Amino acid sequence: MPRGGWPIPIRPAAQGTYGSWSSLLFEGLNGCTRWVRGARALGCLRRKNRKTLPPCSRSPQHPDLQRPTRLRTPVASATALVQPEVEELEPAPSGPGQQVAEKHELGRLQYSLDYDFQSGQLLVGILQAEGLAALDLGGSSDPYVRVYLLPDKRRRHETKVHRQTLNPHFGENFAFKVPYVELGGRVLVMAVYDFDRFSRNDAIGEVRVPMSSVDLGRPVLAWRELQAAPREEEKLGDICFSLRYVPTAGKLTVIVLEAKNLKKMDVAGLSDPYVKVHLLQGGKKVRKKKTTIKKNTLNPYYNEAFSFEVPCDQVQKVQVELTVLDYDKLGKNEAIGRVAVGAAAGGAGLRHWADMLANPRRPIAQWHSLRPPDRVRPPPAP
Repeated sequence: MPRGGWPIPIRPAAQGTYGSWSSLLFEGLNGCTRWVRGARALGCLRRKNRKTLPPCSRSPQHPDLQRPTRLRTPVASATALVQPEVEELEPAPSGPGQQVAEKHELGRLQYSLDYDFQSGQLLVGILQAEGLAALDLGGSSDPYVRVYLLPDKRRRHETKVHRQTLNPHFGENFAFKVPYVELGGRVLVMAVYDFDRFSRNDAIGEVRVPMSSVDLGRPVLAWRELQAAPREEEKLGDICFSLRYVPTAGKLTVIVLEAKNLKKMDVAGLSDPYVKVHLLQGGKKVRKKKTTIKKNTLNPYYNEAFSFEVPCDQVQKVQVELTVLDYDKLGKNEAIGRVAVGAAAGGAGLRHWADMLANPRRPIAQWHSLRPPDRVRPPPAP
């Protein structure tokens, strides 16, 4: 991976047709100029007895600065042919279609809700979305939906990523085990994101449903417009690492590549970050590795590899946890953030793990956003 970052292609700006407009402007104003000169000559004859100097004998001026009153209308009409008025340039709704286009600027989402009183679970269905905003340079997006119940953002579900589409069909269902008497104080959030392997995933929009406003006596099927997502919690930074698994050798390799935009931990506004890599099995740490310490930086570069022995029959039962810490020579090292990958990790951690298993013997690199270090770890895989 290049240290300087990934190159971003830039599309050239569209070329205009300025030549045709210039020709029209020249021809229209050329005729007006001949008319103005004739009118001025006529004015000189009519005012030849006045003592003041006639306009035609004065030094030439711009037509807009010295113009007979009766010629304003013809000049204005000629100019209007090539330069519309400001009011004409303002977008105005042309009908119901235009209003709908503005209303669907971010897109909309179809979902379903139901409550299973026997199991005490809220069932959320993410069905489809349409008219999503295009966030990629190619004019499309790679959308997925993140679902959680406020105020608890730790227990959340995510749909699969649908590549290069603004009208994805998800058809996925999720369950939240919540007592019915507690649902009234919860808010269901369905946030649509654009997935990006090499940078932070961008929020397209979200739908918030206060559960106190929903009648769960019968199944709910609804469309809702996406709203702009509010600012998220404090940013801790991002880390990029690659995963590589060789099934024949039972070898898992983690390469810690770099981190960026880490949270400032020192008084001077910097940090001394290093990364701990833990292999977990059954929720317990069984192996530990760590990188070197990078002094006075919030964007450290490591490119350090660590290997673990993981048999094929155990690869679905382990997780890898990476913790970024700030080294302190005199005090306790403070954790900046943490990220976990594995079959039970969920979200981006699960996608990265699945991509590794689908591409044996190949290193798969991906950026991950750090989570608070006290965030509950994913449950152990069965």
